[in-house]
Formats: sequence, C-alpha cells, structure tokens
Amino acid sequence: MIKLYAGGSPNVVKIYLALEEMALPYEAISVDVFAGHQFSDEFKRLNPAAKIPVIVDEDGPGGKPFTLFESGAILLYLADKTGKFLATDPATRYHTIQWMQVQMTGIGPMFGQFVHFMRFAPKGNDYSLNRYRTQMHRYLELLEGRLTEAPYLGGQDYSIADMATWPWARLAPALAGQTVAQNFPKVTAWAAKISEHPAAKRALAAVDEIRTKATPFDKAPAETLDRVFGRGSYAAA
Repeated sequence: MIKLYAGGSPNVVKIYLALEEMALPYEAISVDVFAGHQFSDEFKRLNPAAKIPVIVDEDGPGGKPFTLFESGAILLYLADKTGKFLATDPATRYHTIQWMQVQMTGIGPMFGQFVHFMRFAPKGNDYSLNRYRTQMHRYLELLEGRLTEAPYLGGQDYSIADMATWPWARLAPALAGQTVAQNFPKVTAWAAKISEHPAAKRALAAVDEIRTKATPFDKAPAETLDRVFGRGSYAAA
C-alpha cells in the first residue's frame, strides 16, 4: 500500500493519475495547504520542503517503508517499481525523461506563477502577469511542436512524461483563453484523449473528493497565506 499525501494541485494530480494508471493500491491523506498543515513538524519529517505530494511506500526497496517527495522523482520511482510507462530502450527512456523535465522545470513553474499572479497577487502586477502569460504560451507552442512530431511526449507510447504534463495542459483553456483549441489543436486533442482514460477520470474524482476536505483560499487565515506565499513577516526582505 502506498500512502499519498495530497491536495488538489496539478503536481498532486499527476501522482493520482500514475497510481491509477499503474493499478497500484493507495490511500490518499489530505494535507490542507491553506490551513497550513504542510508546515507541521509531523509533515516536515516527510518533506522538509513542506510541499505536496509525498508518498510513503510500505513495500519500498528491500521490502522496507520508503518515503519520497518531488513529483518527478515519484513518477520515476513508480515507473521503475511497476515496469510501466517508462521504456527500457535508452533513447526512448531519455526522451521521455527529457520531456518530463520540460514540465518540471518549465511548464509547472511558468503556469504556476501565472496562476499566482492571476488569482492570488494584489492588483497592479501587470508586468508579472504578462511575463508568465507569455511564458505559458511559449510552452504551449513547444508542446504543440512535439505533438506534431509524435502522438505522445516521449514518442510513440503514453508515458510518465504525459502524466506529468497533462494536469497542467488540461487547464490551458481556462488559463490562456478559449483560443487554445484553435491555436494549439495537437495539445488540445492530446489532453482530451488522456482525459478519457478511465484512470484519469478516477484521478480527478479522487482530487475532487479531497478538495471537499480542504480550506478554501478565501477562508484561510491571513498569517497562513503569508507563510504559503512568502510575504508579510515571512518575506526575506
């Protein structure tokens, strides 16, 4: 059994999706981010960075419990554990890892910062909002080019690179506008195809359920929001 410490963010959705696609038994444990639960001593023993997702695999390497954080590392671990969704052929394997890293180092941070300045930041941050909107479009163009060459990000087969990217890309119409379908038809079709996977539907249903247990942003204590966003008395300067 794998324990998944979870919330509703795209980085958590990718682990739900992988667990469902790989048919691994798991238990989801809610970490209420806007209540500050990730800052508890108990949780920081699992992840000193105070972030979700985290997994604890009771049947880890050598049959011993194994704790792992960072979504990219978790995807690689689960793929190696099951022998699924990551090719053994070196060229295909590293192409898959390469495109997963595009999500980890680019798509996630750029989309995430856009969401922050669109939803959470005070008004008057036009430079930041425009910068991250532009970066988001840049990465959609990159995905469109890749999916013009191959049906999936790693190549011919569905892989952990797609699982990493889909939770962010599926939000593109809501973030970048309804012209996404017209401007990025390959991305749109690819995301829609994954959305029809039974595992993807189960993953999103599980996320919806855990969100019902979470503190809404507008109900969060001001001090907790300051700590989450690194502002106020938690700002470095």
